[in-house]
Amino acid sequence: MSGTASTGGNGRLLSDTLAAAKAEGRSALIAYLPAGFPTVDGGIEAIKAAFDGGADVVEVGLPHSDPVLDGPVIQTADDIALRGGVRIADVMRTVREAHEATGKPVLVMTYWNPIDRYGVERFTAELAEAGGAGAILPDLPVQESALWREHAAKHDLATVFVVAPSSKDERLAQITAVGSGFVYAASLMGVTGTRASVGAQAEDLVRRTRATGTGLPVCVGLGVSNAEQAAEVAGFADGVIVGSAFVKRMLDAPDEAAGIEAVRALAGDLAKGVRRQV
Repeated sequence: MSGTASTGGNGRLLSDTLAAAKAEGRSALIAYLPAGFPTVDGGIEAIKAAFDGGADVVEVGLPHSDPVLDGPVIQTADDIALRGGVRIADVMRTVREAHEATGKPVLVMTYWNPIDRYGVERFTAELAEAGGAGAILPDLPVQESALWREHAAKHDLATVFVVAPSSKDERLAQITAVGSGFVYAASLMGVTGTRASVGAQAEDLVRRTRATGTGLPVCVGLGVSNAEQAAEVAGFADGVIVGSAFVKRMLDAPDEAAGIEAVRALAGDLAKGVRRQV
């Protein structure tokens, strides 16, 4: 592969989308849904519905057999997708069709092992070709990320790292120095899932992350499930990330079509929340 930049990826689109939300005086709404859940086609339609309801960005989860950072709701969805035979090719198709249908930024959220096995160069090239905006890599240590970042940069793919309340200031500075797109601030210690309260830890983490001097937006996930919580987080974060609440709506629905409509409705409620219209 040559050292010249590819125009395939949409890292710039991601940055522009987040900047546009800021210019409107609001937080961005970032939705998460796993690829292949409940089916590959159904998952693509659910992502389109999330965008239609008001999501600015969507993260497509790459289902993993041991999702150590994910709670029971997303684990259940991943299991359904894996039993359905979902493959990385299906994840790329999901990214492509969701982006082409909406023109909006679509990222992949994945653990490092599948990329390592697939090949970094191959994964980044295919993600860019599909029109992906980048990847969120929750378990890739920043000090071991140079190879990934090299190939991601060639293809205009954002590299989003995750920080947690336990992250020391030195680590926050390391991450903001080399990450791109945005910083994913996990609001609470523990696994993903909806919670009654997002808590003060998230606001403190956003403050400490911004104190590194980064110009990257800081987006908060883990625990947000309704418009009121979205409004709370929108008061201090550049983006509000919602995953388990969308997946739960799909799991609780009587059929796929109803699940897709439930995703659309929740996105609409959360979109009002990030605009603090609740």
